[in-house]
Amino acid sequence: MKIAQNTVVSVNYKLSDAQNNLIEDGAQPMVYLHGGYENTLPKIEEELDGKEVGYASTLHIEPEDAFGDYDPALVKVEDRARLPEPLEVGMQFEGVAEGADDEPTIFTVTDIADDKVVLDGNHPLAGMALRFELSVIDVRAATEEEIAHGHVHGAHGHHGHDDDDDLDDSEPDDHFRSQPLQ
Repeated sequence: MKIAQNTVVSVNYKLSDAQNNLIEDGAQPMVYLHGGYENTLPKIEEELDGKEVGYASTLHIEPEDAFGDYDPALVKVEDRARLPEPLEVGMQFEGVAEGADDEPTIFTVTDIADDKVVLDGNHPLAGMALRFELSVIDVRAATEEEIAHGHVHGAHGHHGHDDDDDLDDSEPDDHFRSQPLQ
């Protein structure tokens, strides 16, 4: 079966930066619903469209086609008292960046000083050119439910839905919510 609109694609991958420094060695395959559902980067979909099991490629993706350029305006210094305790580098908070039309942004704690905290709203891979080594290991037709929900169900996909169709937040310390940051 060829990769096309409404197929579920399983891909083994390795993700490196432009200098070939390993960022992520996909221990589990990436499984996504193909066809513009925003389940993977558009350049990956473009590369794999029409391909079959066994296809392998190394794909170079510039920042503007991956996670965008690094935006220094998304780095904020906040009073530590505004954030919950305990507080650790790597924790994430949802807030609203200035001038973002009230769109929520995930901020990551990148530094903690005595009474100040540095929060970065950039994606960790923002500003980086990326190299994906891809190998297609499975292609199947998506179910009607997967198409309706816009993502894969089952192995390595999203499992289950509640009434609000939210993702499962059962992992402890998976994320934190805070007041809007301005």
